Order: sequence, then structure tokens, then C-alpha cells
Amino acid sequence: MARKRKELPLLEKVEITDVAAEGKAIAKVNDLVIFVPYVVPGDVVDLQIKRKKHHYAEAEAVKFHEYSPVRAVPFCQHYGVCGGCKWQVLPYSEQIRYKQKQVTDNLTRIGKIELPEILPILGSEKTEFYRNKLEYTFSNKRWLTTEEVRQNVVYEQMNAVGFHIPNAFDKVLAIEKCWLQDDISNRIRNAVRDFAYEHDYSFINLRTQEGMLRNMIVRTSSTGELMVILICKIEKDEEMALFNQLLQYVADTFPEITSLLYIINNKCNDTITDLDVHTFKGKDHIFEEMEGLRFKIGPKSFYQTNSEQAYNLYKVARNFAGLTGNELVYDLYTGTGTIANFVSKQARQVIGIEYVPEAIEDAKVNSEINGIQNTLFFAGDMKDMLTQDFINEYGRPDVIITDPPRAGMHQDVIDVILFAEPKRIVYVSCNPATQARDLQLLDAKYKVKAVQPVDMFPHTHHVENVVLLELKNPA
Repeated sequence: MARKRKELPLLEKVEITDVAAEGKAIAKVNDLVIFVPYVVPGDVVDLQIKRKKHHYAEAEAVKFHEYSPVRAVPFCQHYGVCGGCKWQVLPYSEQIRYKQKQVTDNLTRIGKIELPEILPILGSEKTEFYRNKLEYTFSNKRWLTTEEVRQNVVYEQMNAVGFHIPNAFDKVLAIEKCWLQDDISNRIRNAVRDFAYEHDYSFINLRTQEGMLRNMIVRTSSTGELMVILICKIEKDEEMALFNQLLQYVADTFPEITSLLYIINNKCNDTITDLDVHTFKGKDHIFEEMEGLRFKIGPKSFYQTNSEQAYNLYKVARNFAGLTGNELVYDLYTGTGTIANFVSKQARQVIGIEYVPEAIEDAKVNSEINGIQNTLFFAGDMKDMLTQDFINEYGRPDVIITDPPRAGMHQDVIDVILFAEPKRIVYVSCNPATQARDLQLLDAKYKVKAVQPVDMFPHTHHVENVVLLELKNPA
């Protein structure tokens, strides 16, 4: 006989007291810490516990008794359903205050190292329409909101283009207006959707992998260029003819598109790194600009998604590097070589290392188009590339700039950095928790001299952080 599932409690009139990681807020009842989304400190709510462990629980606010005096009104019609921009209920001044606190807490609690006073966070001037890239998903299973389900209406149109719903991989929330990217992105997405509805195009079923339209990527740039990539599943000639009609419609309706590309993806996953890209109209790339430098962005290129804040971030990194023109700089996890090329004028030579071979090709092109001749780029896994032999061959760096993925640096990489003993290390991180762990390991030989948080992603809990380390006992 199946055991009856234990009913989880409803807690009444609980005050939300703090903000936690992952964009959730915190309440405490007796010794139980409760994580709650879509609320802010000062709210008094009834909490329905959804999941309970020994020392913490996850809950949903089911009734508000009092609203916090610092609460803001969300500006997006999809707030609370889409799963993104969870901090819209916090005024921006509060968001950056909590991000500063997040950096401080991580570095002190996890790092447990001596720290200077942490500099005030650099907020983003733009808090709406700040992204230069968005990816949309097509699906024949539109997510119905709680409101729509309650109305008990039979919906004839269940195709949707928008964003994946958290924890429901095959369901997509139909997006009418997203506030993350320039409004041209909304106009293109909605026009493609309407054309597809009108001409009865099939949207992918993410479970059975049937259907034509899969994904759409829109990239905008500070130079005014615009890239659109449509990704589809095509198995018959007549499907290709249909798809060409859609591409022609997009080209005719949006003459401002400078790069209209398409990818045929007949695989079971959405990754495009291993697929050919075809140009329907215009060029196969766009350009970003920063301090007169031009960066070529292809359909698969990585570039920081908040262009204006990326510039501020890179200025901090360059300033911390303290370059005089005589230094050999290693730029680890260089991506498309943006930082490497950005600091090259102030260095004797910059060596960039990156895992993705296509990114390294982009990095070389970016040096070439800017007439930069003092960069060298290598592709390969960082822990395999950055070895003592590599340093013996290419020279001991005076400065290392490192911008690793969220997981931080591998122990082998840290060991080689400690062996190389550069005078300064500039550590750029998108995850202060793993950065703090790495700083503790580097503490064997290095002292933290400056810490500068930078907000790249308003209305989310994410924060970038730049740390300057100096060798404690230079030779």
C-alpha cells in the first residue's frame, strides 16, 4: 500500500528578513531557514512549505499581509512566470546593495583571508534593454499560466515562442514583450511568430523532436548592426522551400538586419557549436566597438552580454593590472581575446589561452583587424595548456589576468600560477563563491590588494567581481 505523502505546513504572518543566493529571499521560523522567491525583506506573508530538509525549507508566498516599504512594482507582464529578472520587486539601489553584500559575505566566509575595504559596486547605467544577445525557443507546448488554467478555456493555438519555463524543459512561455534587449528583438520575434501562425508552420515538439521551427537568436551591437539566426529542423525539400519563405519575409520586413543567418539542426539537442551556419542575407558577423577597437562577433562567438558594463569591467581589470608597456601578460580563459586585445597597447606581449578553438580563431582575427601584433593565442584545456613547460617556453608572466567560468579555476591551474609567481594577478569572476575558494588557495603567496564588484545583470542576483592580488614576497 502506497504511503500517504506527509502534508507540508502553512506558516502564517512570517516576516521576510534578508536576501539569499539564487535571487531568493530568507525568512526564519524558530531555527528553520526558509528560502522564498518573489518576495523582499519587510514583506509579511503566509508561507506554504514546498520542500523541507533538516535545517532549511523552500516555500512559496501564498498571501501577503503587509508589503515591504522598499518593494518596487515589477514592470514586466511576464514577471514571476518567466523565471528571469527575479529582483524586479527590489528597487535598483537595493539590488546593488545586496550584490555588494553577497561579494563581501562570500569573500569573508568562504575565502577567510585578509581583505582590504571592498570598493563600492559599479552599478549599470542601463537597467532595462541592456543585453546584446537573447535566444528564444519555439515549442508546440505553450505554458499556460495559473490564471489561464483557472479560466478553463480550450486554447486553439498552443504553439509558442519565448523562454523555457524553469523545471519544464518541453514547455515554453509565450513572450509578448521582454525588457532585456532593444525592442527590435521583440518586434522580430513577434513578427516571426505571427507569420508562422498565419502560414501554419510547425513548432518543435521537444519530447518527440518533431516540427520545423526550433530557436531564434538575436544579437545587437553598439555599432548599430543586427544579427538574427533562425534555427530549424529540415528533412524534406518542401520544408526548405517553406523555411526560405520565412527567411525572405524577415529580410523584407526588417531591412535593418545586417546579418540574417540560418542553421539546420536535425539533432536531439539545441547546441549549435558543431553545426554549419548559412548566410541568407548580409554578412556572417557583426562588430562591437570599445575605445576604437573593433571586435568581430560571429554567430557562435562569446561576448559579454552587457556591452556598456563590459567596457567598465575591462577598464577595472586593466587598471588593476598596472601595466607600463614592459610586461608579459597571460590572459587565461581569454574567450575571443577581448581583454587580451584591450590591454595589449599597455603591455609588451599578451598570451591568451582558451578552451574553444573557434573563439581563439576569433581572437586572432580581432588582433589582426585592429593591427595588434603583440598577442599570441592558444587553444586547449587550461589545465593541459598552462604547464610549467609552457611557462619555460613562452616566459614567466609579470601579470596574469584570469576570467574563468562559474566553476572557478582547476587546482592544477592554481598550482601553475603559484609556480609562475607573477607580480600581480587580476581575477575577474562571475561567481564570487568559487572566486573566494580560489583566493584562499592563492593566499599561500598572494595578498588581496583591491576588490571591485561590477553589476552586469540588473534585476538578477548575478554579480561580477574583480580582485587584484599582489605577490607577498617578490624576488
